[in-house]
Amino acid sequence: MQRYFLELAYDGTDYFGWQRQPNDISVQQVIEEKLSKLHSNTSIKVMGCGRTDTGVHAHHFILHCDLPKVENNVLFLNKLNKMLPSSIAVHNLIEVEDDKHARFDASSRTYRYFVNKEKNPFKADYSWNLKRSLNLKKMNEASKVLLGEQDFTSLSKKNTDVKTNICTVTKAEWIVQEEGLIYFEITANRFLRNMVRATVGTLVDIGLNKLQKEDLIQILEQKDRRAASISAPAHGLFLWKVEY
Repeated sequence: MQRYFLELAYDGTDYFGWQRQPNDISVQQVIEEKLSKLHSNTSIKVMGCGRTDTGVHAHHFILHCDLPKVENNVLFLNKLNKMLPSSIAVHNLIEVEDDKHARFDASSRTYRYFVNKEKNPFKADYSWNLKRSLNLKKMNEASKVLLGEQDFTSLSKKNTDVKTNICTVTKAEWIVQEEGLIYFEITANRFLRNMVRATVGTLVDIGLNKLQKEDLIQILEQKDRRAASISAPAHGLFLWKVEY
């Protein structure tokens, strides 16, 4: 068996996140089923670079799996993509060393969260429609508070199974993409459950003048999820890039 990295993208609208669920459909389940079918129903298990939540999308996602030696990458990808639903696309197959791990070997991950200021049926499933005016200058000033190594307990889902809530953020910035559409881009060595959506919800409240930059500092110091704002809706969030 040979270990491979697969690069893929998916629309998370109809899935209950990346990770397999007991009673609900997940992206991982669909990929494992199709890979197994492609190999004469031999059970194939995959490990993803992270765990996107229900309704969250991935512009760039990496998984690893062990497969019989693939002789023709193009043919393999064509067959797999024909079997997969239109919501999942595999772009690349990369042969790696046997100990390479899609999750633990990732050096950084980048997320983008899209906010749409105008009602648009073509962006409804991929951005948060917020009609109220946002103060981007205040939001970007507050975003600087997130940079560096610190405890993100206040911006994380409670009672998760991680050993530490310390993350190192290297980029946090709001960017105007086009008229009426902005996005928040954040890069870190690791992310906690719900961290990006809780961060966006809190920064949006700063942009709406409900909170100030100083409030975000205090929120982080409290290490209490109840101190931060509500999470932004899942459908505006994309795992954008994974680096190794």
